[in-house]
Amino acid sequence: MKDVLTGTGDTPVVDAATVVLVRDGERGLECLMLRKTKGQAFGGLWVFPGGRVEPADGDGFEGVRRAAVREAQEETGLLLDTTELLPFAHWFPPPEAPRRFATWFFLAALPAGAAEVIVDGGEIGDHVWTTPSAALERHRAGEIKMVPPTWVTLHRLGGLLDTATALADARGHDLERFSTQMVDDDGVVVALWAPDAGYDAGDLTAAGPRHRLVMDPAGWRYQRSD
Repeated sequence: MKDVLTGTGDTPVVDAATVVLVRDGERGLECLMLRKTKGQAFGGLWVFPGGRVEPADGDGFEGVRRAAVREAQEETGLLLDTTELLPFAHWFPPPEAPRRFATWFFLAALPAGAAEVIVDGGEIGDHVWTTPSAALERHRAGEIKMVPPTWVTLHRLGGLLDTATALADARGHDLERFSTQMVDDDGVVVALWAPDAGYDAGDLTAAGPRHRLVMDPAGWRYQRSD
């Protein structure tokens, strides 16, 4: 993850949209994850369906939702309804990131009677329906790679039992906004978000609330307290 600190600081920000698609499985709540093919943006990482907003998608919030639906169809073959997408979070990248996508995350249930997921084998190399806890365990074991927004989203979903609970959770929460600052703590990258006490100055020892992700190679740790 050290490459997140090697950007120029003036990389333009691109709007993007992601769909966290969920269903009820035998093991409880499952979400659809895709593996980006190496050589693509974020190649080799496991992500949710999504991509950048294109001019044809239109402007504003509705344009973002149309982009989410279009990208989901292109990457999975699934056709979603824009009105069924629930705003879940908005992620703004750190200034040092080599690629900067300001990304809306939407939550949606797998439509009834939906077709099988089909990936093209080009941009997307593989897919899996997985419980959030299983995906996080595979990441901890070093079997798969993720970026912080994906990991934090899985962490939030990990405490929810089924699709109905997840949708109710999304409807019942104000939209979470994550504007990321990265700090290198003796070789361990730490992502900070407001209102973490160290957010403005990058001081990890500052007394006060915590809202951070410690990306320790031995296992990432999410810390959040008032």
